[in-house]
Formats: sequence, C-alpha cells, structure tokens
Amino acid sequence: MNKQDILDNIKLLSGTDVKKCMKCGKCSGRCPAYKDMDIKPHQFVNYLAEGKLDKLMESKAIYSCLSCMACVERCPRGVAPQGVIEAVRSTFVRMQNNNGIKAEDIPPMIDETVPQQLLVSAYRKYNK
Repeated sequence: MNKQDILDNIKLLSGTDVKKCMKCGKCSGRCPAYKDMDIKPHQFVNYLAEGKLDKLMESKAIYSCLSCMACVERCPRGVAPQGVIEAVRSTFVRMQNNNGIKAEDIPPMIDETVPQQLLVSAYRKYNK
C-alpha cells in the first residue's frame, strides 16, 4: 500500500470530511486527554488533510484518545476528530499485523460479570 492509499483509507474509515475543519481548536479545548497528547485532536484532522502520514503514525496520542466524543460534540462544522484518531489507530494496528480481536479469541475472555453490550461494542470497535 502506498502513502496515498493509506491516507485515503484513513479518510474513509474516519467517516469525516477533513476539508470542513476551520482550525479553530475548539475540539482540542474540550478534550479531557489534551494534556497527554503530542498531537492534539484538531492537529490530527489538519495533518490528515495535509497528507502528513508520518506524523500521524508516529504519534502516541492515538492511544491517549478516550473516544469520549467530546471533540465531535464541540466542533461547529461537524468534523469528527475522534473518528480520525480511531482510524489512524486502526490503520496503524493493521500495519503492524495485529488485526484486532478475532472471533475465536473472545470466548476465553468472557467473564460472567462482563456486560454483553461491552463485548459487542469492543468487538465492533477493534475488529474493523
């Protein structure tokens, strides 16, 4: 996969139009993990729009995002920085040959106290 294919895939997975971002930073201001991120939510969107794949893939912030959607709620243009961060994380994990949770790995992880909704949600999120 070449660089442009990877960028296009991230854009597709994120489900957001990065060109709509007006770089106001309101999403980053609302983020509870902001101080722990080397690349802030609004920067993820801008880097994707500018094609800066290397910066996106080197970021440790892909693991700091809480997926709380606060950035999405705050955006006045309907851009979803959380979707971009999750798409970068998913793409990076797949490039490392770690394709998330496999269906056959789930039964040993099931605990009587784990809510079923949590298992379904985790499977959907990490099996993209």
